[in-house]
Amino acid sequence: MTDYSQMTCEACRVGAPPASDQELTEFLASSQWQRLIIDDEPRLRRVYAFKNFVGALAFTNEIAKIAEAEGHHPALLTEWGRVTVDWWTHKIRDIHRNDLIMAARSDQIYAQAQ
Repeated sequence: MTDYSQMTCEACRVGAPPASDQELTEFLASSQWQRLIIDDEPRLRRVYAFKNFVGALAFTNEIAKIAEAEGHHPALLTEWGRVTVDWWTHKIRDIHRNDLIMAARSDQIYAQAQ
């Protein structure tokens, strides 16, 4: 299994190939992420649980830091006791390897917060 959390994102361009079916299958089988279609685009989604709003907001801010550092930004919904994170690559309207990397890094941040 590839350890995506140790990888960095590559600059993505229009026409870049999406993550392979094998990459997606392996990643989804070994994680709590789901593959969804929203607005006709595939996305990775995970809902993280927290004990309160402060914890959820702190996690959201940590995701924002890595998103800015990599120049790759998710959809984030912060609520009392939970944060929903969606990763996908806007330029290709699909899931790219960068999304697997950022999803794995999101999981790493969550594990450290617990």
